[in-house]
Amino acid sequence: MGDIRRRILITNDDGIDSDGISRLAEAAVEFGEVWVVAPIHQRSAASHCITLREPVDVYPHDFSVKGVHAYSCSGTPADCVRVGSLSVMPARPDVVLSGINFGYNVATDIQYSATAGAAFEAAFQGYIAIALSEHMNGCHEVTDACLSDILREYIDVRLGYGQILNVNFPGCPLSRFNGILRNRRTSRDSLFHDRYNAVGELENGGVRYMIEGVHNEQSEEGTDFRAVVENYISIGIVSNVG
Repeated sequence: MGDIRRRILITNDDGIDSDGISRLAEAAVEFGEVWVVAPIHQRSAASHCITLREPVDVYPHDFSVKGVHAYSCSGTPADCVRVGSLSVMPARPDVVLSGINFGYNVATDIQYSATAGAAFEAAFQGYIAIALSEHMNGCHEVTDACLSDILREYIDVRLGYGQILNVNFPGCPLSRFNGILRNRRTSRDSLFHDRYNAVGELENGGVRYMIEGVHNEQSEEGTDFRAVVENYISIGIVSNVG
């Protein structure tokens, strides 16, 4: 598909003013007409949640990348894909990019991820869907060096119903980057092993709990999780309903 005809919708779960979505849009303009519809606020861990019983408000939004049509949305990332592709854009997108997320979306954590949730919504709507995430340590060297090449390779990828392409960039300097591992399967472990700590007593016998995540880097060989831990870019297909 020629770049002039390709329509690209970008969303995320970190909010429209995040650094990651600006960097993704800046790379994407090379490949077609870019529209951004993203949450006005942070919506991490919203999974594939959509809004049903209250309105979804959309506003034009000043954006750092020239030539991008940008809108903020009161809803979830999945809402952004739905309202963006079905109402805001003049024609449906050819591809939806979700990210670049602040923090990995690998292993079982994918089921909670609103970055992945937005991509799954795009897949269900019939669009090419790519989720992109990176380490949250703030080192973007690998992402920024490889992002355009990965988009060029996969922006027209054909996937099955309910499938997304899941890309994760390691947070290491380029001097420690080991390359790209494709066809990574999803680890059955998780980045954090969670527990809930009692932090207060409430009326009528209630107890207030707060989640605490214990960082984990142990995972199976051949998985997305193992790839990023070992300073590789992980690329793999993730399936949902279908």
